[in-house]
Amino acid sequence: MAKVPAAVLASAGLIGGYATARFTRKRQLGGAVLALAGAAAANQWREQAGGKAAGALTAAYLGAFGASHPLAKKIGAWPAVFSVAGAVAAASWAVADRRG
Repeated sequence: MAKVPAAVLASAGLIGGYATARFTRKRQLGGAVLALAGAAAANQWREQAGGKAAGALTAAYLGAFGASHPLAKKIGAWPAVFSVAGAVAAASWAVADRRG
């Protein structure tokens, strides 16, 4: 069975985490989605590109989550989430996914 690319897992974690929190009104549930997808992506990053790259991509994932909040005040919540998800997906592809 083919693996889901880490770029897809990471972007789905950011988008799905926000959507879950917004529509259920349970931030903890959204955080769980974010954490589970991030952990799955980090595992693939480590397998495909090594520990240093996985650490950097995980930091980018968490940084994107943090950056989406002030960005949302400027461009709106959904555009902010899609923007940071796209950035993390592009970084994941460039560093790890194209190798795998």
